[in-house]
Amino acid sequence: MQLTEGMEAPDFTLPSDSGDITLSQYRGKNVVLYFYPKDNTAGCSREAVSFRDQFGDFDAADTVILGVSRDGLKSHEKFSAKYELPFGLLSDSESKVCGLYGVLKEKNMYGKKSIGMERTTFVIDRKGYIRKIFNKVKVDGHACNVLNAVSALSG
Repeated sequence: MQLTEGMEAPDFTLPSDSGDITLSQYRGKNVVLYFYPKDNTAGCSREAVSFRDQFGDFDAADTVILGVSRDGLKSHEKFSAKYELPFGLLSDSESKVCGLYGVLKEKNMYGKKSIGMERTTFVIDRKGYIRKIFNKVKVDGHACNVLNAVSALSG
């Protein structure tokens, strides 16, 4: 089943660099749930840094930021420390949540097909409903676009 705006966000629990996190524990707050391919790669680092740089604005909008990739916790810890990320990075090493949210796509690189992560962001409201989905995210300007979507929830 493909997720669409207006649907309830599927609940899950994943390990993070700061302990287990369950999505529903954030009911009452907005949540930015962003899926990214890999720690310490150029685009993913720029995306994480842009969310970090606007963290105060998201926090002021009563919004939690959660990043999800299939990397392990050790990788997340190093990535988070390197860029001083003030938000949680969740490890979906078994790809269960990635599958649940439909962010794994077939990719074709140099004639080789593989399953990879499509950079995708979900804006979830205080009641747990998906209000905005950003598919095939282009990193530049993305954090600003997400912040605008969050601001529209309270405006």
